[in-house]
Amino acid sequence: MSERLNHNPDVLSCLANLSNDEVLTPPEVANAMLDMLPQELFRDPNARFLDPACKSGIFLREIAKRLLNGLEESIPDRQERIDHIFHKQLYGIAITELTSLLARRSLYCSKHASSIYSVTPFGDAEGNIRFRRIEHKWNVNGKCQYCGVLKDQFDRGKELETHAYEFTHINNIKELLDMKFDLIISNPPYQLTVGIEKENYAIPIYHNFVEQAKKLKPRYLTMIIPARWYAGGRGLEDFREIMLNDNRIRILHDFPNAVDCFPGVDIAGGVCYFLWNRDDKGECKVSTHKGSEVLSTVERPLLEKNCVTFIRQNEAISILHKVGSHKEDSFARYVSPQTPFGLISSFRDFSQEPFEGSIKYYTYGFRGYLRKDQIPKNYDWVPKHKIYLSKAYGERGKYPYFFLGKPFYGEPNSCCSQSYLLIGPYNSKAECNNVMSYMRTKFFRALIMLIKNTQDNMSHVFRLVPIQNFDKQWTDEELYAKYGFDFEEISFIESMIRPMDVGGSDE
Repeated sequence: MSERLNHNPDVLSCLANLSNDEVLTPPEVANAMLDMLPQELFRDPNARFLDPACKSGIFLREIAKRLLNGLEESIPDRQERIDHIFHKQLYGIAITELTSLLARRSLYCSKHASSIYSVTPFGDAEGNIRFRRIEHKWNVNGKCQYCGVLKDQFDRGKELETHAYEFTHINNIKELLDMKFDLIISNPPYQLTVGIEKENYAIPIYHNFVEQAKKLKPRYLTMIIPARWYAGGRGLEDFREIMLNDNRIRILHDFPNAVDCFPGVDIAGGVCYFLWNRDDKGECKVSTHKGSEVLSTVERPLLEKNCVTFIRQNEAISILHKVGSHKEDSFARYVSPQTPFGLISSFRDFSQEPFEGSIKYYTYGFRGYLRKDQIPKNYDWVPKHKIYLSKAYGERGKYPYFFLGKPFYGEPNSCCSQSYLLIGPYNSKAECNNVMSYMRTKFFRALIMLIKNTQDNMSHVFRLVPIQNFDKQWTDEELYAKYGFDFEEISFIESMIRPMDVGGSDE
C-alpha cells in the first residue's frame, strides 16, 4: 500500500487555482521552501509539522516524502514508518471542506483517512487534517473582529463558504492546537474581496496567519505571501513594522514578478517566502529572483537605516546609502495626497468649452472647465504653477520600466481630478520645467523603484528621492557624479529603467 505514495505525473502541478484569493503552491516551490530548513529536521522522529491553511496538501505531502527517507534508519519497517509519520508528525487545518478532501487525497491517497484506500489507517475520516465551518464574529460596526470583513457580504447561509478561517478566528490559538510544532509552513489565503468603494476593493488577510503562527512559537516558520507588505498594503502598517524589525527572519526569497513563482497568476507587487528561526537572530539572507535565475543574494537588515519600508533590490543598497549620506530633504514634501482638489475621477459635471471665470480641469481622458465653487479643497493651488502626474502607473512585459508616467505642466488657473497627483506648487513655469527634467531622469525613477511595488504613486513612494536646486535642469550624468555612483551602480540603474523622452504627457 505504501507504493501509493509515488505520484507520477504530479496532479498538483496541473490543478488550476481555486480562486483569486486562494493560490495553489506548485510542488517545486514547496520544495524550495523546505530546502531552506536544516535537513536534519526530517530525520527527527519527534518533530511535528503543521500547515494551518491546507489547500492541496502539497506541503504535508512533500514533508512526508522527506521524512520517509530521513527516518529509514531509525524506523526501518516502511509501513511502521508511514504510520508514525502520518499519525504523530503531520497536521493540517483546511481552509474549506473541499480543500480538506483534496489535502487528504494528496497526503493519505484517499479523501477519507479511514478508507481502506488510505496509506495508513485512521479511526475517523479526518485523520490529522481537520476542517470546521467557522462563523465570523461581528462587532458593533458590522465588521468581523478577527479579519475585518463586512457582515453585509459575509454573513452567509450554510450553502456558501464563510471564509472565516479556523486558524485566525480564535483569540487563544493554543486552545485549538495545544502542542509544540517544529515547523509551521503554509501558503495562506491572501485577501478577501468585500465589494465596496470600488469593484476590486479587497482587504489582506495573509498577515493574520503569520501573526497567529508566531504565537505558537514554532522552531521554524515559513510562508509564501504577497510582497505588498514591504511598502504598502491596506492595514498592514503594524505588520510591516514588526516584520522588518524581526531579526529572526533569516532568509527571504523575493519574486518581483509573481509569475516566476506561480505560473499564470498575476499578483501586483510580486510574492515572497521567508524562513523565521525562533532561536537564531541576525541579518537576513535576501535573494532576488527573475525567471529561473537568482539575480543576487545579500545578507543585510530587512530595514535599512532611515527607511520605513523594505528595499527589495539588493543592488540598490549602496545607492541608497550614498544618496542618504547627503542628508537632503525629501521630494515627498512637494507631492500632494491623492485627490488634490477633492474631485474624484468619475466627476463629469464640467463644461467642454471655456467660459468667463472658468478654471481648466484635467482628468484622465478628458479636459474641461469648472466654476470656482465646484472645487471642494485646495483652491489656493489653482492660480499657481504646478506639475501633474498620473496617480497610477504600471507596466507589464516592458522591462526595463518607466515606474512613473510622464509629468506635464499645470498652468495657473487649472486643477485636476483624482486621476493625477499635484507636484508643487512652484514659482514659475521655468521652475516646473526644471523639476520635470529631474523627474524624467533615471536617477529619480530608480529611487521611486525602491519603494513602489504597486501601480499607485502615493506620496510615500517619493520618500527616498532627494530635493535638488531647481534653478537649473538636471541630467543623469550630473546626478551620478554628484552622488559618486560607481560603474556597477550606474549599470544597475541603466538596466532597470527606460529613458523618458521630453515629448508627450499623460494628460
